[in-house]
Amino acid sequence: MVYSEKVIDHAQNPRNVGFIEDADGMGTCGDPSCGDFAIVTIRVRDGQITNCRFLVRGCSAAIATCSVLTEMARNKSLREAQEITDAAVTAALDGLPPEKQHCSNLAATALHAAIEDYRKRHRVDLHDWRTPYLGSKR
Repeated sequence: MVYSEKVIDHAQNPRNVGFIEDADGMGTCGDPSCGDFAIVTIRVRDGQITNCRFLVRGCSAAIATCSVLTEMARNKSLREAQEITDAAVTAALDGLPPEKQHCSNLAATALHAAIEDYRKRHRVDLHDWRTPYLGSKR
């Protein structure tokens, strides 16, 4: 298998490894009991991802895709980050071997799940006019 220089760099020197305590959103992808598994946590301020971190168990390609994904998602609006695709992650690494393409799915899917988690946690009930005023005091 031949990896690009970017894949090797991100696999050997992963960026943004870790878990954000009190994250605004958390997403997972994969099966922790067998195979690759990723957790992505995000911090959101004013509709923009200000911090993005990951934990992953998997091969070098899985580490690299999660690492580059965090760089791609930082400072993006939620809408822009939601549009990050598997193909975009692969392209940012100058490609992956065909047998490792599924690793880009791991990273992008975990990010999308984190964004969905954020939206669920911060959804305002528009049918209850008191929600914006009372917040969690109800």
